[in-house]
Amino acid sequence: MDKYVCDLCGYVYDPAVGDPDNGVAPGTAWEQVPADWVCPLCGVGKDQFSKE
Repeated sequence: MDKYVCDLCGYVYDPAVGDPDNGVAPGTAWEQVPADWVCPLCGVGKDQFSKE
């Protein structure tokens, strides 16, 4: 599964880790992350992420 990086702050979403603190379980592919999820570091939306 591909990792995605926040264009603003550099946070990397790793599907193997997910974002359990914000409701995204480990093993969740980027495409399955909810549309209203935001970067846990800077708060921007998924549209501000690029494939790593």
